[in-house]
Amino acid sequence: MAKVAAKTVKNVQIKCMVPAAKATPSPPIGPALGQRGVKAIDFCKQFNERTKDYEIDTPIPTIITIKPDRTFSFVTKLPPTTWFLKRAARVEKGASKPGTEIVGKISLKHVYEIALIKQQQENMRDLGLKGICKSIIATAKSVGIQVIP
Repeated sequence: MAKVAAKTVKNVQIKCMVPAAKATPSPPIGPALGQRGVKAIDFCKQFNERTKDYEIDTPIPTIITIKPDRTFSFVTKLPPTTWFLKRAARVEKGASKPGTEIVGKISLKHVYEIALIKQQQENMRDLGLKGICKSIIATAKSVGIQVIP
């Protein structure tokens, strides 16, 4: 008597950075979803609806979970810390030589405000504001933004 192995099909996760309210079925979203049998336009409509209250072009980290029956769900997260820092310092890009080059300056008040926003994030809920602020200051240094008192 031969045994037949049960075929297990798992959910597939796709992680991508999508601009708020501007998702389109063009690369990289369209091909990533299309090769897994999901209509990219359906994702784009739902994503744009969910992120319509964000400022346009805000980068939103998104995790798309595709189930074996070709249905999907997705989770949006807060924008990256570097985006908040560059926004507060009013600069377009970070330093090409971090540590030696300073492209902008922010105050501790900015760091505190960013920390309050980031504290709402799932992976930072258990951390104190002091720890989050230290992390933000370290990130600012790596981007070339100076934190002044």
